[in-house]
Amino acid sequence: MITRTVSKNPRTTRGDLDNDLQRAGTKVTKATISNTLRRQGLKSCSARRVPLLKPVHVQARLKFAREHFDDPEEDWENVIWSDETKIELFGENSTRRVWRRKNAELHPKNTIPTVKHGGGNIMLWGCFSAKGPGRLIRVKERMNGAMYREILSDNLLPSARALKMKRGWVFQHDNDPKHTARATKEWLRKKYFKVLEWPSQSPDLNPIENLWRELKVRVAQRRPQNITALEEICMEEWAKIPATHWIKPGETACFITPNTGMLAT
Repeated sequence: MITRTVSKNPRTTRGDLDNDLQRAGTKVTKATISNTLRRQGLKSCSARRVPLLKPVHVQARLKFAREHFDDPEEDWENVIWSDETKIELFGENSTRRVWRRKNAELHPKNTIPTVKHGGGNIMLWGCFSAKGPGRLIRVKERMNGAMYREILSDNLLPSARALKMKRGWVFQHDNDPKHTARATKEWLRKKYFKVLEWPSQSPDLNPIENLWRELKVRVAQRRPQNITALEEICMEEWAKIPATHWIKPGETACFITPNTGMLAT
């Protein structure tokens, strides 16, 4: 009964299971419940937050995966990945826990659909390639198209030079309206930047998400007490992220399950 209930609803708590068992006339301890689930290969984990996907998003992600499945590693090494994120002063929002098996964190039952930017106290723009970190800057005002183009003008090419990118390197950004605005596309065209076509609702395909996660953990461990300290610590920890986090950024881009459009594990 315990395993069957959790398999149907991974967000079931031990308290819920205890109540169900008592109603069925069985009394066991919460430790027994945990041990039973553990023997079945299930453990309590924080639910992963993933983009909310509609069928059109699933198809776009599959198309992207199929188009790039056979791309050589050298192609991915010549991509500069970018994104914005918000970091809260006192850590991330509360999490939900689920019972799941190993390597099942991205099964739809074990995830929490999200929308972009769940809140935070400072906004950052950053980029990186397989060769290492590019620039990380704080965005102090509400970003619009003009500001985004200014950020790229001041930081993208200097990052490419510092990373010693090969001729013909490719720039990746998502489909935020500021990124896809006609003026931004024209600016990129005039600068002769090649842009990687990107499927909507796919932040999880961007390897920079792993770096944002690592950065937030590192920042939270240092417990900044004000915005100034938060910004300083973000910059310090960004530069400290080890090389193992920067290599092979294209690995996850092409492992997408056909039914859900989510990354396979």
